[in-house]
Amino acid sequence: MPVQGKVRKFLRENLLTFLTVIGVVSGTLLGCGLRATGHNFTRREVMYFQYPGELFLRMLKCLIVPLLVSSIVSAIGSLDLSLSGKVGMRAIVYYMTTTVCAVMLGIALVTTIKPGKDPAYVQPTATKVLSKDTLTSDTLLDLIRNVVPENIAQATIASYRTKLVYDVNDTHAIKGHPETYKIEGEYQNGSNVLGLVFFSIVLGITLGKMGDKSMPLQNFFQSLSEAMMIITSWVIWISPLGVFFLVTAKIMEIDSFADLVGRLGLYFMTVLLGLFLHGFGTLSILFILATKKLPCRYIGKMGQVMATAFGTASSSATMPITIGCCDDMGLDPRITRFVIPIGATINMDGTALYEAVAAIFIAQLRKVEMSFGKIIAVSVTATAASIGAAGIPQAGLVTMVMVLDTVNLPAEDVSLILAVDWLLDRFRTTINVVCDALGAIIVATLSQGDIEKSRALQTERDGNNTHELTDLEKVDH
Repeated sequence: MPVQGKVRKFLRENLLTFLTVIGVVSGTLLGCGLRATGHNFTRREVMYFQYPGELFLRMLKCLIVPLLVSSIVSAIGSLDLSLSGKVGMRAIVYYMTTTVCAVMLGIALVTTIKPGKDPAYVQPTATKVLSKDTLTSDTLLDLIRNVVPENIAQATIASYRTKLVYDVNDTHAIKGHPETYKIEGEYQNGSNVLGLVFFSIVLGITLGKMGDKSMPLQNFFQSLSEAMMIITSWVIWISPLGVFFLVTAKIMEIDSFADLVGRLGLYFMTVLLGLFLHGFGTLSILFILATKKLPCRYIGKMGQVMATAFGTASSSATMPITIGCCDDMGLDPRITRFVIPIGATINMDGTALYEAVAAIFIAQLRKVEMSFGKIIAVSVTATAASIGAAGIPQAGLVTMVMVLDTVNLPAEDVSLILAVDWLLDRFRTTINVVCDALGAIIVATLSQGDIEKSRALQTERDGNNTHELTDLEKVDH
């Protein structure tokens, strides 16, 4: 093939990626240009500008529940039970390893660089942005409660959370001591993805055990999964425009760039350095050790995924595009449809790293001494909090309160890092989805031998069934 033909083929195959990256860059430039005019944009003006991007985001979120459930059920149901167990275990070991590595890296950087002790930093006053109406233990218990939803239909639209309520008439309640408050439960908007994943895994295992009797349901979920991927392929062609408007609107509404490059600059650079080292260092080393291949070629094919993750700041919304990207790489669909949804739910490396850095940064600001025990507590809590964080924009701020609890810092201190959180959120989401995609490649590579063995056994079984059928027909005649 002549060079011109190769270039044309390359551009045709990567057109969507280029357009999405152009959308991100153009949105950034336009947002900066509009801010440079000096006009003070109202919230309504920003909302009008963000509207096309919001529609794109809603389309992606609309696909999450049907795609997640159908993908996991069809993937596990079509795999041999012993094989699906091995695939699941490999995925969980990979995700736990990367999360622990991310937290350790973040703690190492923040304790070495010490951004909170920068003499140029003017210590601000925290403002109340989050009402602390729950304990860390409640958050962890809610995480497990949500794994087992009491109503699967409700799990598609709401998740459970414990709420502590102070009652003046309650003689046992002591004001300022939440552990003595009345314990109530409430449902908050947003899909309970953990519960849906758990239910889908159990249903997939059940269908696998049922054998031929499960074929009608198997075919239904398989068809639904394929239909969702076709709809996804239509929606992603809107992504260049969608991320363009989302990024532009976000830059238009931020208060000040001075906070970004000024007093929070060292903290911002510490988190960014940690995300970069984890995304292109730690993950690359793990990838090379597991697959004996360089990750550059695969990461190069993830431009569309990374640009969408950066534009939407949501790993859940990016999940359909991540699955499509892995399919284009030629990975076994059963592996990608099993591993990617689980990764988008429990694997939040970027969030874990950010929360560990943020907690210790705020402790440095407040001159709270960080003992080895406290650092270990922060690392464990940041890991648990990242698993419980929803795959939506700035969900890490909510679980951040839980991490601050471990170093006895008030919930209000979250406001100290709000100025740069919107941008760091986009970078950590990008790292999260890259980790998910690389995880799918690693698990598919490690499971290749088991998949081929499973296919050989299935072929042998089908052959034996055919011979038995032929022998029966001969007896009848």
